[in-house]
Amino acid sequence: MIPQFALRSQAERLLRRLWMRRAPRSAAASRGIHVDSAPIMPVLTTSYAHGTSSTPLRHTTIAESLLRTVERWPDREAMAFLQDGVRKTFAEFQKDVDQAAAGLLALGLTKGDRLGLWGPNTYEWILFQFATAKAGIIMVAVNPAYQTQEAEFALRKVGCKAVVCPTWFKTQKYCDMLRQICPEIDTSRPGDIKSARLPDLRSVILLDSRQPGTFHLDDVMQAGSSQFAQQLQDLQRKIMFDDPINIQFTSGTTGRPKAATLSHHNVVNNAYFVGKRVGYDWRPHTRICLPVPLYHCFGSVGGGLCMALHGVSLVFPSAGYDGKANLAALESERCTFIYGTPTMYVDMINQPVLAKTDLSSVEAGIMAGSPCPPELVRRVFFDMGIKEITVGYGTTENSPVTFCASPTDNMERKSETVGYILDHIEAKIVNPSSGELVPLGAAGEIMIRGYCVMLEYWGDKDKTDECISKDGWYKTGDIGSMDAYSYCRIQGRIKDMIIRGGENIYPAEIEQFLHTHPKVMEAQVVGVKDARMGEEVCACIKLVDGENCTAEEIKAFCKGQIAHFKIPHYVLFVTSYPLTITGKVQKHKLREDTEKQLGLTQGK
Repeated sequence: MIPQFALRSQAERLLRRLWMRRAPRSAAASRGIHVDSAPIMPVLTTSYAHGTSSTPLRHTTIAESLLRTVERWPDREAMAFLQDGVRKTFAEFQKDVDQAAAGLLALGLTKGDRLGLWGPNTYEWILFQFATAKAGIIMVAVNPAYQTQEAEFALRKVGCKAVVCPTWFKTQKYCDMLRQICPEIDTSRPGDIKSARLPDLRSVILLDSRQPGTFHLDDVMQAGSSQFAQQLQDLQRKIMFDDPINIQFTSGTTGRPKAATLSHHNVVNNAYFVGKRVGYDWRPHTRICLPVPLYHCFGSVGGGLCMALHGVSLVFPSAGYDGKANLAALESERCTFIYGTPTMYVDMINQPVLAKTDLSSVEAGIMAGSPCPPELVRRVFFDMGIKEITVGYGTTENSPVTFCASPTDNMERKSETVGYILDHIEAKIVNPSSGELVPLGAAGEIMIRGYCVMLEYWGDKDKTDECISKDGWYKTGDIGSMDAYSYCRIQGRIKDMIIRGGENIYPAEIEQFLHTHPKVMEAQVVGVKDARMGEEVCACIKLVDGENCTAEEIKAFCKGQIAHFKIPHYVLFVTSYPLTITGKVQKHKLREDTEKQLGLTQGK
């Protein structure tokens, strides 16, 4: 029996061939790439692609999208958090979302207020993701690894009125860090915090304990009386799909995180078309193993919102990343799909239990979040048996995916490219200096336009104007090339950003901190290649004359002050840096020299 999907693809291909016979070459080129299925004709003549689609954009809010799916599959399992033993059907989840949203209104939060979510992958994270959206409150995703200084900057930057977090997780003592920033919490009434350093903060909601000056999760769930439930329903008429609903922090050229602000329209459509690209609209019942963090767009949009739009079930193996737990979840939950950064796939492939793990249920997966080595894609295909592995590319500012492969693409396209342009998105490759389109196959800066482009960097008009042109093109800062089918290859980055295991790290932020060490005269930070993490952080330090210091001393200085993933893996002490004729440090040359010194250049 031939699958319905195969019949549909055959029909599409036949129609495409008939159309191409009738359409002149210039007309085909002017109409962009039709992306209802993987492109089969090389119609592009220059490095510009428009993903034309027979499926219109969606004009619904997050709450409306979830409600439609709940009505369709009320008794289907929406999510399972294996470590905590939490399972919810769509109907149960909708009930909790409504109760939490009404509770937030009862606490005094209103449409447009910002609420910070700070913690690992737990049920409460995804609960508040949807509760804030239902109440029109802007969810601020705070990196769970942030230390005190970073958390203070993020919460102050966007003016968070409330923070939701666990008391602690592993070595992260969230409640203690909040007290360091806001000692006023201990002497405040819950909901009436008045902080000198965080002037907008009023409420701290703890998920797992009762502390002075804070609310417990139960307080929020019980506060949503019928009065506030009605208020919530009345509010639905005032929430528009173009409203901002999510703020994601992403590093920028200043070294300080920038607050990418996304709307319902941004993330709902991206989740819908990514899900459609990988087949959620035709696969019978997808169960996704989701180890990627929810505070990333990969987790919250590709996971949470794909669940709401396509009715897929999410399986969370553990609150913090655990490669062995991923494999166990794939087997025990009979997952059909898996998400992961390249580092996560490396970990799973190298797990001793892999050979004994039954992965027969796993049909497909997505690899994204940082550059995906072709050899790793091939190993996932052969070693894990995931035949329909696909690679995706995007940026937080683009909600996030802009290119994605088809599960049915051949191995060359899967491993060597990041796929073809997504529905309703425009992309072009330009000369970074002149802004002119480059020929097909030539390298240049990738630029993106369409529904996916963020609204702004919150409270930072200058940075917004720097990266979004007047005609709506977002400048990614990434270097890539495009072929006549719109498949994109990533060559590198204009920016010096380090991507370590899917975490975006900007060197200037670490350099600024290292400069506060009394023995450090100057610090330059580069990313050096690493087989497991993709890149590791290396600090090249010039000491104050007459001082002695060790790598261990530098790492100890960083511990507890900056996020653990930003702490330099390598520390080298140098007497000079490679400089340009104008005296600027040549970061690319420093990286090359550093890799040679560390012995990381073998095999090239």
